[in-house]
Amino acid sequence: MRVRGWSGYVAVALLSALVSGCSGRFSDMLKGGGDAADRPEATASAQGRGEGEYRKRGTVWDLFGNRDDPNTTVAVNRYIWNAALDVLDFMPIESVDPFSGIIVYGYGTPPGSRQAYRATVFVQDPALDARSLRVALATRSGPAPAETVRAIEDAILTRARQLRIAAERL
Repeated sequence: MRVRGWSGYVAVALLSALVSGCSGRFSDMLKGGGDAADRPEATASAQGRGEGEYRKRGTVWDLFGNRDDPNTTVAVNRYIWNAALDVLDFMPIESVDPFSGIIVYGYGTPPGSRQAYRATVFVQDPALDARSLRVALATRSGPAPAETVRAIEDAILTRARQLRIAAERL
């Protein structure tokens, strides 16, 4: 077979990649081999290193599948996230991780107060619900009073509801 031009080389490379990336049974049919269980590497895998290890080998087609592990992906409610940024805008942001839902603030003094606060906000659920939000608030002398923490959480949730209502109108 004679290959002419770049398109021919690309076609041959693509065909060879597809054939080499095929799973056990299909590549055995192409090679004229038997069943996948008859191969020594399959039986050694099942006996010594754990059952089904041979079948864990990926193929070219695995690139096109959605393989996100729901145990490693975290969904964060965008309204609570943005509301926390709005309500606590008087504090400097030290660290932000949108994948885990954590915002760490440095010390800041709210308008009309002399007390400086430091906060850590944890948005842990995609629902717009009070259970989705955790706020840790501290002063320079120790933890902030529980009623202050509750007031901050209520302000964030109220602002999140306002943001959601405004988004629905658009």
